[in-house]
Amino acid sequence: MLATIRANWALLVGIGLLMLGHGLQGTLLGVRAVIEQFPTSVTGIIMSGYSIGFLASAVFTQRLVRKVGHVRVFAALSAVASAAILAHSILAEPFTWFVLRFVTGFCMSGVYVIAESWLNASTDNEHRGQLLSVYMVVQLSAWAGGQLLLNLGDPGDFPLFIFVSVLVSIAVVPLLLSAIPAPVLPAARKFSLADLYKTSPLGCIGMMAVGLSQGGFFNMGAVFAQTIGFSVAEISMMMAVTTIGGMLLQWPVGQLSDKLDRRTVLTVVTLVASVALTGTLVFGFDDPYSLTAAFFIYGGMCLPMYSLCVAHTNDYLESDQMIGASSTLVFANGLGMVVGPLVLGPVMQWSTPFAFIAMLAIVHGVLGIFAIYRSRVRPSVPLDEQGQHVYIPAAAPTSVVTSIAQEEAVENAES
Repeated sequence: MLATIRANWALLVGIGLLMLGHGLQGTLLGVRAVIEQFPTSVTGIIMSGYSIGFLASAVFTQRLVRKVGHVRVFAALSAVASAAILAHSILAEPFTWFVLRFVTGFCMSGVYVIAESWLNASTDNEHRGQLLSVYMVVQLSAWAGGQLLLNLGDPGDFPLFIFVSVLVSIAVVPLLLSAIPAPVLPAARKFSLADLYKTSPLGCIGMMAVGLSQGGFFNMGAVFAQTIGFSVAEISMMMAVTTIGGMLLQWPVGQLSDKLDRRTVLTVVTLVASVALTGTLVFGFDDPYSLTAAFFIYGGMCLPMYSLCVAHTNDYLESDQMIGASSTLVFANGLGMVVGPLVLGPVMQWSTPFAFIAMLAIVHGVLGIFAIYRSRVRPSVPLDEQGQHVYIPAAAPTSVVTSIAQEEAVENAES
C-alpha cells in the first residue's frame, strides 16, 4: 500500500487539491446565493448547471483530447475552470451564474476524466484495487476538508473565490509535471439506458435516486442551512460531517454487501437514511447539532450507495458488458444529479426550507420500497456467484473511475 502511495503521490496530491477547491466552491456558492437574495427556485436552477455541464463534458472531452492531445485539453480546461470560479464573485447575477456553473461542470468533468485516466495508467492490474481505495480516501477527505475551508473568510466577499481558484490552479501542476505516460481514455461502448434498466431495474433506478439525493444535498444543503439560520461554521460542519459519514461507512457497507443479498443491504441503508431524516421532522429537531448528527447518518448510508448500485448491477452483467455499462451507470447518476436541485429549489421556496429534508427522505423511502419489490419479483444471485464489491468514490464519479472499478470487478470475477 505504501509503495502504491509513494509511486503516485503527485497524482494523489493534485487530485486532493482539486477536491479541496471543488468541495469549498459548492458550499460557498450556496451560501453566497442566499446572501445575494436569489430566489431558492432560481438557485436550484443555477446549481443544476454544474451537473448539466458535467454530463455534456462526458460527450465532448474525449473528442477534444483526440484532436489536440490530453495535456493541452487538461491545461485549457483547468485554466477556464479557474477563471469561471473567479467570475462568480464579479458577476453575481442568476443567468450568468448558471452559465458559469455549466462551464465549471464541463471543465471539471474533463479535468477529472483525464486525471483519473492518468491514475489508471500509473499502476498495474495487481495494485489497481489498492490505488482505487487510496483515491477514495483522498477524494472524500479533501471534499470534507473543502467544506471546512468556508470558515477562512466571508462568503460575501472575494477572498474565498480567489482561494478556490488558487487551489484549482495549483492542483494541476503536479499532474502536468508527472512523468507518467499519456493516459488512454476509454473508448465509448454502446450500452443504452434501456439496456441498463432491462438488465438491472434496481441498479438503474438506484443510480438515478442516488444522483438525485446526492445532487440535491451537495447543491442545496448549504442553501437550506443558511436559510434556517445556521452560521458559516455550522454550515461547513454539517456539510463536512455528512461526507465523513460516507467515508467511514463505505468499507463496512461494502463488506456487508459481499456477505448478504445486495438488495437487502441496499434496502436497509436507503431506509435508514430515510428514517434518520424523517426523524428530524417528526421530533422537530432543527438545531445544528441534531441536524448534523442526522446528516452524518444520511451521508454514511447514501454515499456508499453509488458503489453498492454498481456492484448490484454487475451481478447481472456478463464480464464483457461491465466496462461498457460504466458510462451508462454514470449517465443515470448524472440525470439524477441534474434533477435534484431543479426539484428541491422550487419546493423549498414554495413550501418551507424543511421540504429539503422531506424530499430527500421521500427519495430514499421510495427507493427502499422499490428495492423490496424487486427482491420479491426476481430471485437473488447466489452469494457464491456475486461479484466482489469494489469501492468507488462518490463525490465526483466519472466514467473513468467507474470503468477502473469495473475492470477490477472483471478481474475479481475471472480470478
